[in-house]
Amino acid sequence: MENIRPFSTASQSAASSALRKPALADAQDGTFAQAQTAPAGHWDELQGGVPLRSQQQQAGGTAGFAPLSREWSQFIAHLPDVRPAALNVRMAQLERQVHDNGISYNVYADADRPQRPWSLDLFPLMVDALSWQQIESGVLQRMRLLEHIMADTYGPQRLLSQGQLPAALVQGHPGYLHAMQGVPPVGGQYLSLAAFDLARGPDGCWWLLSQRTQAPSGLGYLLENRQIISRQFPQAFENMPVQRLANAYRGWIDGLKQRSPAGAHAHIALLTPGPYNETYFEHAYLARYLGLTLVQGSDLTVRDEHVFLKTLQGLQPVHGLVKRVDDEWLDPLELNAESTLGVPGLLQAVRSGHVLVANAPGSGFLESNALLGFMPALAQSLLGEALQLPAIPSWWCGEQAALQDVLPRLPESVIKPTYPPFSGRSSFEPVIGQQLSQRARDEWAGRILRDGEAHTVQAFLPLSHTPTWQRDGVADKGSVSSRPVILRVFAMADAQGGWQVLPGGLARLGTREGIASMQRGGGSADVWVMGRTPATDTSTQSQSQSSGSGQSQSQSQSQSFATDTGGVRSTLSAQTQLPLQPHTTSPLTGGLAQRHRLVTSRAAENLFWMGRYTERCENTLRLSRLALDVLGSEDQACAPLVAWLNQLALCHGLVAPGVPAALQSRRVFERTLVAGLWDTQVTTGVGYNLKAIHLAAANVRERLSPEHWSLIEQTQDAFFNSHPAGMPPQDTVQAQRVLAQTSQLLAAMTGAQTDRMSRDDGWRLLSIGRHIERLDFLAFAMQVALQCGTLNEQAGFDGVLALFDSTISFHAQYQQSRTIEALLELLIVNPDNPRALGWVAHTLRGRLARMGHLAEGRTESLAQAVPRLIDTDLGLLCDEVQGTTPALNDLLQHCRDAARNTSDSLNTLFFAHSAQTGHSVGV
Repeated sequence: MENIRPFSTASQSAASSALRKPALADAQDGTFAQAQTAPAGHWDELQGGVPLRSQQQQAGGTAGFAPLSREWSQFIAHLPDVRPAALNVRMAQLERQVHDNGISYNVYADADRPQRPWSLDLFPLMVDALSWQQIESGVLQRMRLLEHIMADTYGPQRLLSQGQLPAALVQGHPGYLHAMQGVPPVGGQYLSLAAFDLARGPDGCWWLLSQRTQAPSGLGYLLENRQIISRQFPQAFENMPVQRLANAYRGWIDGLKQRSPAGAHAHIALLTPGPYNETYFEHAYLARYLGLTLVQGSDLTVRDEHVFLKTLQGLQPVHGLVKRVDDEWLDPLELNAESTLGVPGLLQAVRSGHVLVANAPGSGFLESNALLGFMPALAQSLLGEALQLPAIPSWWCGEQAALQDVLPRLPESVIKPTYPPFSGRSSFEPVIGQQLSQRARDEWAGRILRDGEAHTVQAFLPLSHTPTWQRDGVADKGSVSSRPVILRVFAMADAQGGWQVLPGGLARLGTREGIASMQRGGGSADVWVMGRTPATDTSTQSQSQSSGSGQSQSQSQSQSFATDTGGVRSTLSAQTQLPLQPHTTSPLTGGLAQRHRLVTSRAAENLFWMGRYTERCENTLRLSRLALDVLGSEDQACAPLVAWLNQLALCHGLVAPGVPAALQSRRVFERTLVAGLWDTQVTTGVGYNLKAIHLAAANVRERLSPEHWSLIEQTQDAFFNSHPAGMPPQDTVQAQRVLAQTSQLLAAMTGAQTDRMSRDDGWRLLSIGRHIERLDFLAFAMQVALQCGTLNEQAGFDGVLALFDSTISFHAQYQQSRTIEALLELLIVNPDNPRALGWVAHTLRGRLARMGHLAEGRTESLAQAVPRLIDTDLGLLCDEVQGTTPALNDLLQHCRDAARNTSDSLNTLFFAHSAQTGHSVGV
């Protein structure tokens, strides 16, 4: 058991009481004066102590006019309006920002469940300067201690041989990797990042609850929290001495590069499990913010004990990995053979010293709660110091003395698993003793006696409560409530070979009855750590206040980095994308080499299919709208037109095979078509393609601006939530309204792809995907129109123009000259109409030719294989006005063959070595 005297803030609270602003009795300050207090025996962050309670206050649960803490008094003094109506407006803005930024936490991460929006409270957690100084020094000391333990455990193992650490907690833990025994850390440090969960007890002391070293989460979420909350309270943020965050991130990345084998020019990547991981948003956000390449295991390969990234430019070396994958899944050759998340041969590359992995594989055993009880003795042995930051008293029941000592304490303790679940040993969720019946406690005592090693018991700590804002569902109603809080702080290695503590953190909020994890729906809050002097930077205040409706989301995010660094734009901004490779030399840059961004094969494949699915969605949407229009108008009497639409709908999967043809049962066909719009299992209509776009985009989220991603989510949400109770509308008119709205959103999405993305090789593949899809779709539509004789009828003639989205262009150029020659000129050979096959083919050739610097120039031969339709002799195509002309049909088939051959060839050249050959995404 850990038995040390914790530091206390009681004296600091008393010293600052004279500086606290008395709560006012007017209407504005009444919002906080009547705030809900912490339960009995819990520290109240708003008041800066355990509330003094009268019987009346205990019954009512409010603080009356008790004084507020100094930090909260300052905070409220900088708010122009604290009435409920004003705070509700701020809360609505906060929630809108969370939604617009696409901040999510995937509690149940799969393709068919919606992502849960990130839960963020309006009020920050305030940490005063004295408390932070003690937290910081205590965390840095513990970081040094953990590094010593890692060095001994994977080195001489004196702690094990001398009995200072039980072997069962190290070698018996699944987080200990025998394969790394005796391997020195690349760059000289085992630990580059660690997270520490802290809580304030009733005495005002901060206590350590747990520590995370494998792949701690929260670094990205806390940045988003800071961005949003600082904008809601710009005056308070700028005038209070809130410490900034960006310098710590910059120092961390600089340190990783210096310790990597390539030094300052190292290529660092962030290894993610992928878009189904619950914190994938954070992975993409951090990669964009820090300028790292976001990679999955399938993006990497090991050759000659070196790690390489598979890119369109070939294999590119990787010198460092920030891993967000647990150690067990890192290398299927030496660890979990079933892993598809890791990289075969990665551990051998680490052993050879050719790649830095942060943290070094094998730190998972440090996360066991059982180790906390051994830390005081280890600190004395390894550091010659007493611990400054106390941990909550902990007993490992694998020791007989601890077991006998803890059994009588079960009613006031928490029972936790010693090990995470792994092969041969089950685990369990933590259990609070005071919530158990006597019978249940006896049963747990029996389990502990039978398998003491698997159980760790910790003292129950009444968590401090922080103020939160609760809306009452009415615009001018709301109240300041209180919720228990756990503070997660981060220690990060710096460029000087030591560590620094990020001056902020992630506050996790629970229910009033107890703490809840993020997996179980817990909330979060920003953390404002106070410095000893007020912030002197003023340039960020205007930036914080400039997030009006006219500002794009990408601009807002970029400005948030400037806000966080005190007015100096961080070099680690969303505009900085690494790694960059030399490309050409330009006289405009004074001899500096222009650089272009590496495009991984996986990202390229998903961008390619993102383009195809976007175009496919637009095509199926336009076809669906046209079909419903025709079936509901007098044009339904035009048999060639209806037959043409019927065949197109069937071939493109808008209706399932076996549905009666539209000419046989128009109403049945129409109802089936409407129902299929929202189907994602049987048909491949609009809903199916929207989900496919979302999935492909999720795999390259770090490449998309927040505005672009928001459009993708908004389009999908608007479409699938357009009807109540999850049932598609039965009314065709309503379906048409939804399709019209979706068409507008798709147009905005296309604009984002066209105008908001850099013209690199990834974007070219996205554009190539769109044009391949368009060429194949339009050529097939024209083929079927010729076969059905659709062009021979006026309604059919108009229908073809509508499907090609060229009605206005035709009327503007040809007025009422409804001839086959005019139609073919506009839809086949016209060089200016983006819906003409000639324009599409010409643009596709250009995109392919621009990629001639890749794959030994093989895309240039693909470009030559695309037909040059704009040079086609119209006279050869119009010899037969009636029926199908062989020359035209052959030309259309040539277009389709070229589109499909191009797609297959690109897969062979660039995508075949990815995880799923032949198809990009699973939907």
